[in-house]
Parts: sequence; C-alpha cells; structure tokens
Amino acid sequence: MTGDHQTLALLLFSGFVAVTLGITTWVSRRRHGSAEEFYAGGRLFSPMENGFAIAGDYMSAASFLGVTGLIALYGCDGMLYVVGFLVAWLVVLFLVAELVRNCGRFTLADVVAARMSERPVRIAAGTSSVTVSVLYLVAQMVGAGSLVALLVGRTSGPAQTWTVIGVGALMVIYVTFGGMRATTWIQIVKAVLLLSGTIALTVLVLLRFHGDFDRLLLTAAEHSGHGRAFLAPGLKYGGDWTARLDFISLGLALVLGTGGLPHILSRFYTVPTARAARRSAVWSIGLIGGFYLMTIVLGFGAAAVVGTDAVRGANAAGNTAIPLLALDLGGGADSTGGTVLFAVVAAVAFATILAVVAGITLASSASVAHDLYASLRRSRGAGRSEVAVARFAAVGIGVVAIALGLLARDMNVAFLVGLAFAVAASANLPVLLYSLFWRAFTTRGAVWAVYGGLVPALVLVLLSPVVSGSPGSLFPDVDFQYFPLQNPGIVSIPLGFLAGWLGTVTSDEAADEAKYAETEVRSLTGAGAV
Repeated sequence: MTGDHQTLALLLFSGFVAVTLGITTWVSRRRHGSAEEFYAGGRLFSPMENGFAIAGDYMSAASFLGVTGLIALYGCDGMLYVVGFLVAWLVVLFLVAELVRNCGRFTLADVVAARMSERPVRIAAGTSSVTVSVLYLVAQMVGAGSLVALLVGRTSGPAQTWTVIGVGALMVIYVTFGGMRATTWIQIVKAVLLLSGTIALTVLVLLRFHGDFDRLLLTAAEHSGHGRAFLAPGLKYGGDWTARLDFISLGLALVLGTGGLPHILSRFYTVPTARAARRSAVWSIGLIGGFYLMTIVLGFGAAAVVGTDAVRGANAAGNTAIPLLALDLGGGADSTGGTVLFAVVAAVAFATILAVVAGITLASSASVAHDLYASLRRSRGAGRSEVAVARFAAVGIGVVAIALGLLARDMNVAFLVGLAFAVAASANLPVLLYSLFWRAFTTRGAVWAVYGGLVPALVLVLLSPVVSGSPGSLFPDVDFQYFPLQNPGIVSIPLGFLAGWLGTVTSDEAADEAKYAETEVRSLTGAGAV
C-alpha cells in the first residue's frame, strides 16, 4: 500500500484509540471500585444502549473481515456463517436473555450455582468460560494482524507481531481501568462506526451494479473462477462425506454457541431489569440482522469487483476482502477516494477488533476472579479483592491471547470463531439449559456437563486438520490428525448434553426441589433478582 494509505489509516486508528482511551479515563475517575460497577457497569444502561453494545460485541472481526472473505472465496457456502450467526439470536432471545438476567449476577456460573453446590460448579463453569473467551480472542488478534499486514504491504514480520501485541496491551488498559462501563461505551461507539461503514460500502456496491442484485451475483460467479458453482451449495462443504459432516457440525456450533458465549451473557447483567434485558436482545437482533444482510452483499461484491484470485492473493484466508473492496470502490490504489475509503474501512475494522477484545477480556477476567478465585478462597463479599484479581487476570489472559494469535495468524478469523462457538455450545449451553429447565439436575450433572463437552471439544480440535496434517494447519510439518472434521460440534455438543444427563442419573445427591422452585420463579418473574 502507498504511504498515503498508511498515513491516513494510522491517523484514523490513532483517533479512535484516543477517543476510547478518553472514555476509559473519564469512567475510571467516576467509578467507585465495587464489583457491581466493574462487572456490570452499575446496571445503569438502557435497553437501546445495551442493544447497541451487544451488537458491537457480536459484530466482531470474524463477521466484518472473516465472513465476507469466506463468501468472496466460496460463495454460497460462506453464507452459512451469516445464517448461523443470525439464527443463533433466536436461541438467545427465547431461551437465555431474560432468564439469565433474573437468575444470575455477573457470570454464567451464577445461574448454575443458584441451585447447586457452588465450589465445583463455579470452578467448572469458570474454566469453560475462560477457555471459550481465549479462543474467541485469538480470532480477533488474527484479524488485527491480517489488517495491518495488508496496510503495510507485508504478509508477515515485525509489523504484524507488534500489531497483535499493541491490541493486547490496549485491551488490558480498557478492562483494567474502565471496567464494564467503559467497555460498553466503547462497544456503542464501535457499533455506530461499523454499521455506518457497512451501510456506505453496501450502497457503493449496489450503485456499481445499478441496484441489480442478479447482475452482482452473476459477475461474482464469473470472477470467482468457479462459474455457476459459486452460487450453489457445495463449493467448500459438498465434496465428500467429511465436508458435509463438517457443514452440519459448523451449523450446530454457530446456532447453539451464542447462548453459551460468556461476553454475550454478561451483557444482560448491565441493565436494571429482565424486561430491559429482553428489549436489549430485540434491539440487538434488529441491528445484527441488518448488518449480516449487508455482509452478503459485500462478500459477493468483493468477488465481483476485486476478484476471488486477488482476494486470495492478498490473504489466503480471505480476511482482507473488505479493505480491498473499499480500495477498488473508492477509485483504486492511486486515487484519493480509494485511499480515503480504504483508510476509513481499515480504521473501522481495527476499531471493531479493539472493542470486541475489550468485551471478551472483561468477561473472561470476571470468570477468573468471580468464579475461580472466589471459589478457591471460599469467600464471598470481597468485592474489591475480586476486582483487583480481575485486573491481574486481564493481563494474563491478554498475554495468552497474544501468543496464540501470533501462532494462528494465517487462519480465517470466522473459522477460528466457529471453534469458539463449538466449545461454548458443548460446555456452557448444556449446563445452562439443564439448570434452567430440568428439575432433577444435580451438582454432579452440572460438572459432568461442562467437562463432558469441554474436554472432547478441545481434544477433537487438537486431533483435527486445524492443528496438524494439512497445509493450512497450525503445525503443517507434523501429522497427528485422527479426527477428520475441522469443527467438533457434531460430536462434542451431544456429548455435553449426554454427560450432564448421565452425571445426574448416576448421582447419589437428590435435587433440591425448593431451590429449583425458587430458581424457576425467579427466572420467570424476576422476583428476588439482583
């Protein structure tokens, strides 16, 4: 890229970073250091504000960079992510949002521990939440590295490494000093920027083809190198039985995983009532639905305008399709319009990454402090000490995410998020649904549900083509690939539910009917909710 691209994009990056650091500084002066303030922002956000923040959390680098790249490379098959991400919100709206807000306080473990023995349940749920969060963070780090590699015209090297480290450092600052309130306002600003940029690009793509969507699709198919096959299912997931099972596995993970994502669940605690939580989910569905419809246009637009070969040439995983599309729509690499539009889109994408990593880091550090640390100490009511531990945990989680992000930097970010969704659907969703809806569920069942989904999901990923045995693996030079699918959801999700059932029916412990009745009344009516 030219020096103009670099200078303008870096100025816009710096502007967003300055604004968000200003928000963090302002909030840090106003907060009073309580656990409720740090974890839930004082529960002061309106449904609209929280809806924008949820949308900001959900519309990550995987959506803006990864999904559009997959559509540009694989056409119709890439749209699976759009369908999965969107349909998943129906699960959240009808089964999770209001009930979680009524039953919990800060984390997923609060919901389960309400009717179980706290210590083993909190340790299990906290471990699972941190694992999911770290996997999700890796995808954001990879997106940041790909973006800056395109900006500086390099595919690897010190620039990409320092970018990942810089993003990690910023997310630690946001969480450590600002807590949930600063993170929420950063998400709101980012959601507005991302939606504005996406709308502008969608309008430009449609204007390029005079509003004729059929012509857009046909041109995309022509420039894809696959012809009409680009517009039909099967280009990526239809080759053999393995690919078809991978398709089903990924679909299950995407649809069921959202309900178990810690950083999404924690958002419902930032509003004052369950009704506000439900209205937040409705707001977010509208925003997220509009966004994903536009990513379809942008993905096919990138294939039609830039060309699939050019997209793959810039980044083999397709993560840079959107910036390349912006460059072309603005007039090309040597034009002022192309320079400005490219820089704006790159800055919006970078803002997306910064905001999302802040939200995920906050959720995972809350799990470490509120669930793991507090359980191991067997103490409660130590709000300030928990907050201090959460800040230290944010630093540790940031270091781990940076290291894994550098290791996985050549993978598609949407694909990496698919793995996080699979683990969330395997470990978190079974224990959450059983706790809310199964009267006989016991502590052993809860612990077995978490580990029975978490361990198989991680083991299957380690033994899959993601880690070894293929050119696109993390370790392509070694081969310990024994599980043929890239996404473990089709195996690990049923195992999580089965383990929870098996642990319950083999348990000597009798379910506490009184606690279940209390939980049921609280979840449905909000009576006694924090």
